[in-house]
Amino acid sequence: MFTTGYVIAVVGIALCVILCGIGSGLGLYKTASAAAGVLGENPQKFGKLVVLMLLPATQGIYGFLVAILASNKLPALLEVTAEMGATAQGWAIFAACLPMAISGFVSAFFQAKAAVNGIYAVAKQEQSLGFKPAMGPAMIEFYALLGLVISLLIILAL
Repeated sequence: MFTTGYVIAVVGIALCVILCGIGSGLGLYKTASAAAGVLGENPQKFGKLVVLMLLPATQGIYGFLVAILASNKLPALLEVTAEMGATAQGWAIFAACLPMAISGFVSAFFQAKAAVNGIYAVAKQEQSLGFKPAMGPAMIEFYALLGLVISLLIILAL
């Protein structure tokens, strides 16, 4: 029989995957749309654009990783006999998923905006830029990584 804590934990895990997935999906839509326009004019720029195009996808991967590790804690919830203990553990798992869920959603969205501007910069002046257009989106990635690390630390401490 599923306890209230189990359901709370599952909702937290699902939110992590859903929010990170939505953020990555929206981000990829923005970057792929911008890159498609540039590639329509000059298909040889694909190699320069692929990193910028794919950067927002990482948050979805991070959310999935957190969900897998958090779901490993679910069997222990079924063994807790006291309802209050199970509920508290469920809320702990829920809370552990929140840093990644929120940072993944928000950072993917804003990372895509920065990456789109980088894509437009490559479209205008490819030769002299090097990795400069990827620096802004890469800095935003750092905050997604912070959310990942915090969520993982909390999950591992449970």
